[in-house]
Amino acid sequence: MIVTPLDSAVLDSKEQYVFYHKMLDFTLKELITAVQAKQILNQQEILLFKQYTDLLLYSVEAMRVKYMYDDEENMKVDLTDSGFPNYLEFRYLFNDLELREEFLSKLTNIDVLKDEFLDTLMRKKEPITKRRLFQAASIVYYTSAKKEYIFNRFVQGKILDAPQGSPGEFMVSWSFYEVSHNRPFICYMYFNYDGRDPLKDREDIYYVLKTVADRELNIDTMAYAIDKRLPKVMPKLIKRVDLGPIHNVFAKDENEVTHAILDGIAKKNIPLESYAISFKIDEVSSKSEFKEGSFFSKQTFQRWAGLYRRRYVFAPHRIIQLLYNKTPEIMNKLEIPPVEVSSMQSSVSSK
Repeated sequence: MIVTPLDSAVLDSKEQYVFYHKMLDFTLKELITAVQAKQILNQQEILLFKQYTDLLLYSVEAMRVKYMYDDEENMKVDLTDSGFPNYLEFRYLFNDLELREEFLSKLTNIDVLKDEFLDTLMRKKEPITKRRLFQAASIVYYTSAKKEYIFNRFVQGKILDAPQGSPGEFMVSWSFYEVSHNRPFICYMYFNYDGRDPLKDREDIYYVLKTVADRELNIDTMAYAIDKRLPKVMPKLIKRVDLGPIHNVFAKDENEVTHAILDGIAKKNIPLESYAISFKIDEVSSKSEFKEGSFFSKQTFQRWAGLYRRRYVFAPHRIIQLLYNKTPEIMNKLEIPPVEVSSMQSSVSSK
């Protein structure tokens, strides 16, 4: 894996990190709300979508606390076609929490720290030093963050009965953080099963998904690999959701939407906190079946229809106007007109 400097860029100051975390938290929550409101995914998919994005938000908040007062280390952010933290940051969180007890044993006792803070503030009338604030933040981080809620490199969902009217009897979901893009993806597969209960084979199903569907590759290639490796599973529809990139002031890429926003910010036509989110859904469905193999060991395979790709853009009203002026070709190729979401500025001023 080749990692460029912009895949793991460090922002210029703690103030920028505060702003970045607010923007990431705000934009993700706006995205969740808008996807649900516009029914871009069905009800069951939305519930799973929210579960995966909650893990993402939880992890980002843990990163914020982890680095809050740390002057020596900074969170790495991907500035190229992403807007999300570098994938290694999620790995670091997971590794930290594996060693929670060891780290906590090296930190000052919380009661001792409380007494010291009270003495410094009330009696000495002095501010708390950055070093002690970092230690307090570390205690909060190691005592409150839970390893099982961290968005891992691959997150497996459960096998469920598919909603009525679905293309398959069962559905399973999973999510992964694509290393080459530093963006999260969420996948859904609807399938039939040659047997009574797919849960009996769930470990095999989960293993194959983690092995062949844990990264962005041609979705028909991924579908064929799943179909071939799981003889009893007959995939009927596979859907992959790409969350991003998030176009904002921190981005440094060749994306036309990013450039339009950066140009608008530079010319002071739009505020610093302006953003847009690109959102893509790729799906492939089975149009028929065929059998292959010898007389005694035939396996049923799917004939896949062509890739169906849907593109969406979510942005505040003013940014939508800007994008129609600057990038009309992109706007006119979207699945639906750009979806309006709240601006950070209006959100702050309304509170």
